[in-house]
Amino acid sequence: MSRVGKSPIAVPAGAEIQINAGLVTVKGPLGTLTHQIHPLVSLKQEGTQLVVSRNDESRESNALSGTTRAIVNNMVNGVTKGFERKLNLVGVGYRAAAQGTSLKLQLGFSHDVIYQLPEGVKAETPTQTEILIKGSNKQQVGQVAAEVRAYRSPEPYKGKGVRYSDEVVIIKETKKK
Repeated sequence: MSRVGKSPIAVPAGAEIQINAGLVTVKGPLGTLTHQIHPLVSLKQEGTQLVVSRNDESRESNALSGTTRAIVNNMVNGVTKGFERKLNLVGVGYRAAAQGTSLKLQLGFSHDVIYQLPEGVKAETPTQTEILIKGSNKQQVGQVAAEVRAYRSPEPYKGKGVRYSDEVVIIKETKKK
């Protein structure tokens, strides 16, 4: 069995887990998430832990055991702690403002870019050049951050654009005569 799939998932006090016919539902203070489990793996609750096990010895079920364990663990962490991604805007005149369920971005285009946030994801702007994207679904938070970054990804000569806070942009040397 995969190394990730072998380790049990610790369920904190604030989370409720229901397993019905291959559908896992995790409820917590930050929301509710559901996931359909593949038929090659099964999930059991043993006290305050969840254990993922394989239904056969195939290579596919081995891979799916680790994937399922990681997804369910992210669900448990998401409904208890939540996930966030931080973006920085680098460039003269680049600004962001959170307006309810939308994000208004000024990225050097002739018009402002208005990004509608999906349900379950919130955005905050502590300063005009910082964006905090928060939510309980890790995949959805990462997808929203990637879509916002794609409007103006960092260019290699001046480093201008939208970048993740932990991203390092390597600046290229300009052409010499």
